[in-house]
Amino acid sequence: MLSVQNLEIVYEDVILVSKGVSLEVPREGIVALLGGNGAGKTSTLRAITGLLDIHRGRITAGKVVLDGTDITERSPSEVVASGISQVMEGRRVFVDFTVEENLRVGAHTQPRTTIAENLDRVYTMFPILAERRKSGAGYLSGGEQQMLAIGRALMAQPTYLLLDEPSLGLAPRIVEQIRDLIVQINKAGTGVLLVEQNAAMALSIASHGYVMENGRVVMDAPAETLRNDSDIREFYLGLSKEGAGVSYRDIKHYKRRKRWLS
Repeated sequence: MLSVQNLEIVYEDVILVSKGVSLEVPREGIVALLGGNGAGKTSTLRAITGLLDIHRGRITAGKVVLDGTDITERSPSEVVASGISQVMEGRRVFVDFTVEENLRVGAHTQPRTTIAENLDRVYTMFPILAERRKSGAGYLSGGEQQMLAIGRALMAQPTYLLLDEPSLGLAPRIVEQIRDLIVQINKAGTGVLLVEQNAAMALSIASHGYVMENGRVVMDAPAETLRNDSDIREFYLGLSKEGAGVSYRDIKHYKRRKRWLS
């Protein structure tokens, strides 16, 4: 179990962005973390993976626990070695490296003797990467770069995979492919924490979901419950109670109607 317990995060010693966030990711599950821009989703991932320092942030309260062990103070490389990998928003591949060089970077915490086996596993999961293993990563399409970013994270053989907006900027057909790949990764034994603004995609595959607003978790329920919740359907799925689309002119009224803010 990957557990975040009562986490508070501050940037520049002034800006409080997370206010007692708690969530759990079971090894066998996919957990969706939903919320608008600025809700604190990415900061939560940075806290888990030890990347807050780079952004002048720090944890001021709470902790991150992996399978019963407190990993709050571990460095990013130690977090990866412990079994957690993150795919950052925007893919961030090394565009001047080849596909295979990018993948090998992801295996920096693994014994050299396992790299070939890990490459074979990733190439089996992503055949397009096998075809283009010698190509420069900068020449891949957006969807292919996202597959490469996920494949690079899998090279560390994580027990938990954190995905930050994997569908961002991708065509609907590619989003469906990424969705299916996440399910495949989870079925292979990797727990997934999925941060997504595409709530429909995230809740279609998640077993459980959390909704964040203004640095707090405001809803926590099984994914099916969230899919059927009238506020979630209206605010995050763009559907009214009758299932019809919602006009942008009504958005200003959403905050008043959301029961967790009333």
